Amino acid sequence: MVALTGASLVTAGLLAGPPAAPRVIDDGELGTMEVYAVDGDAALVPAPAAGSLTEEVWTTFVRIATVEFVAETVAEFQVGDAADIDVAAWVVQDEHTEEWTVGANLAVSDERHDLLVTLIHEYAHLLTLQRSEMSTGSDPCPTVRLDEGCLAEDATLQAFHERFWTPYGATAPAAESQDRDRGRDFFDEHEDDFVSDYASMNPVEDIAESFMTFVLENRPRGDSVAAQKLEFFWQQPEFVKMRDRIRAEFADELGLIP
Repeated sequence: MVALTGASLVTAGLLAGPPAAPRVIDDGELGTMEVYAVDGDAALVPAPAAGSLTEEVWTTFVRIATVEFVAETVAEFQVGDAADIDVAAWVVQDEHTEEWTVGANLAVSDERHDLLVTLIHEYAHLLTLQRSEMSTGSDPCPTVRLDEGCLAEDATLQAFHERFWTPYGATAPAAESQDRDRGRDFFDEHEDDFVSDYASMNPVEDIAESFMTFVLENRPRGDSVAAQKLEFFWQQPEFVKMRDRIRAEFADELGLIP
């Protein structure tokens, strides 16, 4: 093998430093978006401008999900700035690598409480849709089939679905339905079953909204189905530990009691 000088290594890309600017892509809804890579320390590459909203959103997400979880789970962070759509944030899994992209719409990310609520919701998606929650080699799928795969029989979302969605039968929206009108109609039919109207969209959104409410609100005392969904998390020590950690992390700025 021919030895390369320092200059040659840079030319070959072997000694090249981090990119000076994020990659730019065009999205049909969000327009131009910046894309940052996530390194092994859960830091963005390239680093966003200090004090920028991009930095704030990312730092908040890492505080919610922890450095370790983000470094293991998330490969990219996307940011758009579209004030004319109601999408606040998203997570998308790469079908080939199974790594995740987290995204945020900066146009609706400047209100602190709303940002925290949104990012806890997205964290719940990563928790319940990650690789360890999926079965391998299941065809046909004996549980619930999602874009991310077939849920494992012991998956959190599978248990949630069996308890709270199976009883509806064919009257419920499909597992990944994006029909907003259908979701609102279903909420009107079963208002006491959901923590929000968005939760009635499908079980994937329901568990994320329920987890977010579990983290931010006190333990419910009623016996509604919505209350039972929060109790579902209270009965699992690993989720209670997550709740305690997140509430302690943000207690001062949001006036929460850990």
